Amino acid sequence: MRVARGELWAGRALLLALMVITILPFISIFTTALHPSGTVPSGLDWPASPQWGNFVQAFKVADMPTLLLSSSFIVLAVVPVSLIISTMAGFAIGLLHIPGANALLLLFVFGLTLPFTGIIIPIYFLERAMHIYNTRLAIVLPLIALYMPFAVFWMRAHFVNLPSEISDAARVDGASTWYLFWLVHVPLARAPIASLGILMSVWTWNQFLLPLVLVEDPSQRTMAGALGAFQGHYATDIPLLCAGTLLLLVPTLVIFILFQRQIIAALLQGAVKG
Repeated sequence: MRVARGELWAGRALLLALMVITILPFISIFTTALHPSGTVPSGLDWPASPQWGNFVQAFKVADMPTLLLSSSFIVLAVVPVSLIISTMAGFAIGLLHIPGANALLLLFVFGLTLPFTGIIIPIYFLERAMHIYNTRLAIVLPLIALYMPFAVFWMRAHFVNLPSEISDAARVDGASTWYLFWLVHVPLARAPIASLGILMSVWTWNQFLLPLVLVEDPSQRTMAGALGAFQGHYATDIPLLCAGTLLLLVPTLVIFILFQRQIIAALLQGAVKG
């Protein structure tokens, strides 16, 4: 299909405008972080004497090594468990067609519509009653539950599109349901599982509201959640706050650069399957 020259240039202009709108805030944060500590910079003003030491100071003040360990622990606790449960559920609903599969699918789709901010208060009181408030478990368990609707829907979309001949051939050879799942369909689902794992890892790493509400100790939060405590201590020191913000963004940026193809493939796959 041929695209008119005017339409082509309009599309490029729109993409350029969106790119500028996206990048400008980061440039502003970066230039602000280079100003002397305690000053109030104005916009994109480049400092006469860049204070690169602000990043070193923010690294020490925010206790970045502790936050890295805490975030890594939460990601490693949430993502594998979520992948195992969602893959099993997606297999059962999409391929085995268990009794009540459609009702279960509707239940998970309903879970996608629940507003996150609307259920965080009940989660808070529930964790108070369970005595897991202010622990990493207070973040891990809700995240696993909150990821289930999307994750199950994602994996079900993969299994429901597989040809039934694969399962029939395995059944003829005497494969049990467990064998069919682990040794036949899980290897075939490596791509969607990997894509889902990357997405959930990034979402968990960037989780802000849940750690901020359910964990008081900043060292028990994710890096994004610890930013709330950092902001509370240094809200008046704008350059130091901006330096800390950029440091907290670095791990996510590295993950995106390393796995950008998988992330893009995951988003495209989610858009065309259903």
